[in-house]
Amino acid sequence: MEAAGTCEIARLPEELLSAALALTTPRDACRAAAVSRDFHASADSDAVWSRFLPRDPPPLADGELSGPAPPSEKGRFLRLCDRPVLLADGLMSMWLDRETGAKCYMLSARALRISWGDTPEYWRWMHPPESSHRFMEVAELQYVWWLEIRGMIHSKMLSQDSTYAAYIVFKTTDRRDGLDYPPQEASITVAGSTSTHKVCLQSYDNEHEDGAVPLTWRYSRRHRRVFPGNLVLPQRRTDDWMELEMGQFYNKDGDDGEVCISLMETKAFKRGLIVQGIEIRPKRGHNTQHGG
Repeated sequence: MEAAGTCEIARLPEELLSAALALTTPRDACRAAAVSRDFHASADSDAVWSRFLPRDPPPLADGELSGPAPPSEKGRFLRLCDRPVLLADGLMSMWLDRETGAKCYMLSARALRISWGDTPEYWRWMHPPESSHRFMEVAELQYVWWLEIRGMIHSKMLSQDSTYAAYIVFKTTDRRDGLDYPPQEASITVAGSTSTHKVCLQSYDNEHEDGAVPLTWRYSRRHRRVFPGNLVLPQRRTDDWMELEMGQFYNKDGDDGEVCISLMETKAFKRGLIVQGIEIRPKRGHNTQHGG
């Protein structure tokens, strides 16, 4: 039966196979090419991969896609997956999610609204360590009580029918203080609806006296506090920066609205935070569609 089925597939016109594969995702197309020789030509065709490329990409900075053009639409897609490109204002970068084709963005520190960000006593702007997003500046917190960082992106810039998550991308210095307690409040507002939850820019899991931290609690030896287990903690990235999920949202039709993202804490002295920006990318484990 398998041989017969394979034979029937081989009889289908390549245009029909391409049309069907174009309705899937980049990951599905690559899998189809890998498991069946009959699918290979169709799965790699320009007719398929042109559907995975964004139909309305934002304007890019001059020279961002300079150099020889990729020989195929699949090559163009992979080029936009492999390295973020700067947008025309130089304050944001964009790339494509390799599995889904959804548009991803990084809002640089300069694109954010940081309370007291232009006051040198509170925040210092400096050239970043090596960054995959190539922004010219990052913001280092000198000291402040009122920590408030806000970012915004238009819904129409994002891929439709996609579940996204927003992450603040940061590092901390050796002089960090006040980033572990009290916990910060992160929120995302879409179409007038706001979701809010507690997050923590620094984790002290490894400083528990006996080295054993209950799964349902987080502990800060320095402040003698316990935190609920649902407190969101940062994760280390492959580029050696840290990221902290600030929440997630569903972008349905990409209407001309705004997605507003914020991080806030105003009850304690804080210092030693270096902000690269806020990254917005598809949330894994959800049915994110390609394109848009």
